[in-house]
Amino acid sequence: MKWLLTRVFAGLAAIAVVLVGAGALLAYQYSGEPAPWAVSQGADAAWVGSWEDTGNLARVLDTGGVDTVYVYAGDIDAEGSVERVEDTAALLSWLGSEYPDVRPLAWLRHGADGSSLIRDRFGEEAREALAPAVAEVASDGFAGVHLDIRPVTVNDPSMPALMELVRGELGEDPVLSLQAHHVELMPGGRVPSFVADGGEKYWSKGYLDRMAEHADEVVLPGVGADMPAEAMYGGFMVRQVTESLSALSTREDVAVRFGLPTHSGGEWGPRVGNESAATALAGIRLGLTQAEPPEGRTLGVAFYLGDETGEADVAAYTAGWLLS
Repeated sequence: MKWLLTRVFAGLAAIAVVLVGAGALLAYQYSGEPAPWAVSQGADAAWVGSWEDTGNLARVLDTGGVDTVYVYAGDIDAEGSVERVEDTAALLSWLGSEYPDVRPLAWLRHGADGSSLIRDRFGEEAREALAPAVAEVASDGFAGVHLDIRPVTVNDPSMPALMELVRGELGEDPVLSLQAHHVELMPGGRVPSFVADGGEKYWSKGYLDRMAEHADEVVLPGVGADMPAEAMYGGFMVRQVTESLSALSTREDVAVRFGLPTHSGGEWGPRVGNESAATALAGIRLGLTQAEPPEGRTLGVAFYLGDETGEADVAAYTAGWLLS
């Protein structure tokens, strides 16, 4: 028994050393000076969950850096039906009047319990029902759709198949935007995360590339990193930028955005104290500096959520990304 306990404690100690080392490496990533060119291109976005009060959203749009909004337009069920959110027309009318140059995309959400490792997230019948339903929503005054479906395991074949069907139903002109999972920080890094909490937190670089084949835009989340310290969260965002741009290096026509945590919590996910817009922006700029993306590639950030963004977050965005 003593021999067994010695082995167990040795194994736990080894894991602790690896975790400490990984944390130190992430914190180290969050250092240095960003390049002067690693700033806004005026191609940023914002999720919009509510439009009862447009004051916060107007503050975000008045910065001039946001050209796209993801308007919460419906929930997708397991059979491929879409339950529409009421009165999106009111927000679309307001946008058309006050911000005619801002593109509204229909944000459609699906959340499920458990992994799609064994059972596809959407079966064939559900995909065939969902694709035309998505296109129908998009045609209702939107410039396209933003799909937010989770959790999805790496190599779930139903999701690339769904993206292809949606692209076919939409046609070429409407925008097809995808909210990705976090990209794993190193090859195989998603496995211990899955074993530890049973959740599908990460995609591999290869699966991210596969999912982007029919997309016009991909958004990497800036929330839910679960890092224990601010510097580690900053390093996490650096890695999200470098790894995702590496994964999508052959898809230069696909716009890539990175989320900023500006939500207050609740139904949109918990708000973690060390996840801030200022830290995310600093990490994104450092990541772009390291990645050195080709000139002409569309890159930006996205407020999660625009209608919950406070003055301090807008100030951080203005100073840390617009540099004004």
